Amino acid sequence: MPVSEIDRLIQLLARLPGLGPRSARRAALHLIKRRTGLLEPLAQALAAAAQSIRQCGVCGNIDTRDPCAICAEETRDGTTICVVEDVADLWALERTAAFGGRYHVLGGTLSALDGRGPDEINIDALVRRARAETVTEIILATSATVEGQTTAHYLTDRLADCGAVVSRLAHGVPVGGELDYLDDGTLSAALKARRPLES
Repeated sequence: MPVSEIDRLIQLLARLPGLGPRSARRAALHLIKRRTGLLEPLAQALAAAAQSIRQCGVCGNIDTRDPCAICAEETRDGTTICVVEDVADLWALERTAAFGGRYHVLGGTLSALDGRGPDEINIDALVRRARAETVTEIILATSATVEGQTTAHYLTDRLADCGAVVSRLAHGVPVGGELDYLDDGTLSAALKARRPLES
């Protein structure tokens, strides 16, 4: 029996993160009820995105142009590169407006269990960028997972002779976090990363 267009829409929506079959059915019904105001503009936006979005040849970000808007922005600090696992991490850092340098997206982490080695993520391009004379600091912004830590250690070794300072994001107690609710690993990391208070 052939799958109807509605069933196909539900199946595709169910593949999105955070949407199971029931949520996908509700979303599909919502879209169908608002065909002209939501479904058709969404379909056009998705088609346009599929045609125009590409990966930046410099940093690995996604944009409608190459190099991406961040790499093309002349006011950004080209001496500092922040290394992230995924584009979602880059977007999270950009939301803070706290970093004015450039980025490098690895496209994943090293993982022996998943069969992902150094050749499967964007490490060689990072090493080439780090060896540029203008780069003075590489910030490793990988996650605090086993894979993220393994990747950070590997990158530290690979970048040892690049001439730039290699630093790591601090890990520990989040702003507004209560100690009683934190896990042991977070508390340990916070104790190890403690620093003197400035008066």
